[in-house]
Amino acid sequence: MTGGRSAAPPTIRPPAVAGADGERRPVSSTLLSRRDLRFLLHDWLDVTRLTERPRYAEHSRETFDAVLELAERVATEHFAPHNRAADLDEPTFDGRRVRMIPEVKAALDVFAETGLLASTLDESVGGMQLPHVVAAACFAWCQAANVATSAYPMLTLGNTNLLLAHGSPEQIDTWARPMIEGRFHGTMCLSEPHAGSSLADITTRAEPQADGTHRLYGTKMWISGGEHELGENIVHLVLARLPGGPPGVKGISLFIVPKVLLGPDGTPGDRNDVVLVGLNHKMGFRGTTNTLLGFGEGAHRPGGRAGAVGYLVGEPHQGLAQMFHMMNEARIGVGAAATALGYTGYLKSLEYARQRPQGRPLAAKDPATPQVPIVAHPDVKRMLLAQKSYVEGALALVLYCGRLLDEARSAPEPADRARADLLLDVLTPIVKSWPAQWCLAANDLAIQVHGGAGYTRDHDVEQHWRDNRLNPIHEGTHGIQALDLLGRKVTMRDGAGLAALVDAIGATVERAGKTGGECTEPAERLAASVRRLTDVTRRLWSAGDPQLALANATVYLEAAGHVVVAWMWLEQLLVVETAGAAAPDADLYAGKRHAARWFFRHELPRTGPQFDLLASLDRSTLEMHDAWF
Repeated sequence: MTGGRSAAPPTIRPPAVAGADGERRPVSSTLLSRRDLRFLLHDWLDVTRLTERPRYAEHSRETFDAVLELAERVATEHFAPHNRAADLDEPTFDGRRVRMIPEVKAALDVFAETGLLASTLDESVGGMQLPHVVAAACFAWCQAANVATSAYPMLTLGNTNLLLAHGSPEQIDTWARPMIEGRFHGTMCLSEPHAGSSLADITTRAEPQADGTHRLYGTKMWISGGEHELGENIVHLVLARLPGGPPGVKGISLFIVPKVLLGPDGTPGDRNDVVLVGLNHKMGFRGTTNTLLGFGEGAHRPGGRAGAVGYLVGEPHQGLAQMFHMMNEARIGVGAAATALGYTGYLKSLEYARQRPQGRPLAAKDPATPQVPIVAHPDVKRMLLAQKSYVEGALALVLYCGRLLDEARSAPEPADRARADLLLDVLTPIVKSWPAQWCLAANDLAIQVHGGAGYTRDHDVEQHWRDNRLNPIHEGTHGIQALDLLGRKVTMRDGAGLAALVDAIGATVERAGKTGGECTEPAERLAASVRRLTDVTRRLWSAGDPQLALANATVYLEAAGHVVVAWMWLEQLLVVETAGAAAPDADLYAGKRHAARWFFRHELPRTGPQFDLLASLDRSTLEMHDAWF
């Protein structure tokens, strides 16, 4: 499947084993749960209804299910097998080239050849026009299987989408189409060693040339995928300053800076003046090259002439606004990656708990009685149930945001598109940060379920924790997302962002009230939490001290995130209660009911003390002096 939607994905059966009766039955994956994805996509989000819209009219439930099965097969057979190998044998730089295990390129070639890389893109550029919510579920399989290898297509697709939105037709043909085909790869180059996340302080400069190009000079740090030989070229999107531009973020422009310059016929030619200064050595995500890049050092330009050739994207001084197109997409992708890592860790600890015999029930006094699997012990159940509530709640949030992307792009009414876009804007810092925090906590519990074995490299769960520990940091740290949520998103347009969120949750609460049954108590608790969120937001800003408000932003983000995920659980509980005895999968639905009960009884109450603290306008952090540490 290499072209547009006319090339329908082949019917791929998930891995299966032969039973005692000779029948082949699907095996349960320890990457993700097919049953949960089916529940979320079809029973809850009803993604097949999207096919009533022109953009998705050539799809059906059958094509959605087929491409999901294809993604699972690609993840299982091509991404998962080298996950540990890429961690143990991370990329190295010998001063001339980066070396990495060959399985990474092989997996990425398969991913591109199937069409999964371009699944959501327009048919006119070779895409399938698959709904974002379905594509997110597909990509989650690969992220759960091998998050480091998955980082390369995630960055490439984000780069491509930015150019499709802001690039010229020539730039799209020259740079985006080869990325869509999987021949070129993409990066985003924002941070610099001295500036970090403070983009107002970047100093990379771009000097205009007579031929309309620019020459870039500067250094970029923490660039994922910044150097490798996985394709014919790497398309760097680089933030830099033009001469005479305004200071701060208003003076930043965006440039395409390829690793390799193209000849007149479009084929790769001379190496551009982009130098790999060195690789950063990470605790996790080891299979993804993370680089320090030098632009304009004269190392690769013909004749030793310095200056990395770059091509301006769009208008001058609009670079940061354009880059946010990719950054916001990447932030949602980070939340999805964190969710996938938490989910596979949960499934592996569940499998271990079912297979590991140890101890006996408290009432069993006879040491001669057989040991029981540790899943029978209450404290292990506690840890598994907490993991389940985190990862299934996070996956629901990630897919809901994918559904919002589809609404913003394809809803028939402009007002519905605008509403979805506004709600997605508010949820972006939460969908990035909540899974990064709580699915990491799930990975911690997965290690604990394994006991001493979990702290060894003989089991995958320790790597999942190390890989996931990056997600609260990259694409905007936890604190930066908190400032974004409280400082911009809930206050934008005179509070329209918060109002959109409150209205959406309120609609769910109203439906839950009409449904009754087990939905009643959670709906009341959620409604009370939303009232507190609204009141606290108003109190923080009514104090007239922005510094005080934002000093408490991280606590606010955590509390708001728990409220939002409680909303996701109430949405799932509504599906369960509405189905009643007609539930198509009784065990799955019972598990959903129990996990929702856990979240509302054990997790949502965490927000009470947080809201109390926020309402008190605590000044502890502001009043702390450096010398007192």
